[in-house]
Amino acid sequence: MNIRVIAVGKLKEKYLTEAVKEYLKRLGGYAQVEVVEVPDEKAPEKASPAEEDQVRRKEAEGIGRHLRPGAFVVALAIEGKMLSSEELAGFVEDLGVKGRSNVVFIIGGSLGLHESILQKADLKLSFSRMTFPHQLMRVILLEQLYRAFKINRGEPYHK
Repeated sequence: MNIRVIAVGKLKEKYLTEAVKEYLKRLGGYAQVEVVEVPDEKAPEKASPAEEDQVRRKEAEGIGRHLRPGAFVVALAIEGKMLSSEELAGFVEDLGVKGRSNVVFIIGGSLGLHESILQKADLKLSFSRMTFPHQLMRVILLEQLYRAFKINRGEPYHK
């Protein structure tokens, strides 16, 4: 399986960078995983809804340049469908069974994803109704993908 994670913004904290490297290394035995960083746009401190939309639109343009034709697109969105770790594992396995070997996960910036990206998504996925920093979300996503592959292979993993 080929997985591309498109994430808005650069990781700045060393502990997050190290965690991403570790999970990418672990995932290497199960899938080809690539993380693509798209520049985040600066929003004014007290941005109007129109200004926020413009920021999301610019970020969407950057995301769009990295979408693979024919890939199954998963947008991380707070209003998306929530899955347990076991359900995510089943979802990943089902994609492989159906021959959908190119999967793209999209993590938006601090203002979320533009509607144009949400409309391109085959699945909107939520990890919680809570808001997480988008940089931390990258680590959470990679950890859950690793867990999904471990579950699917029947291998032990910390519960």
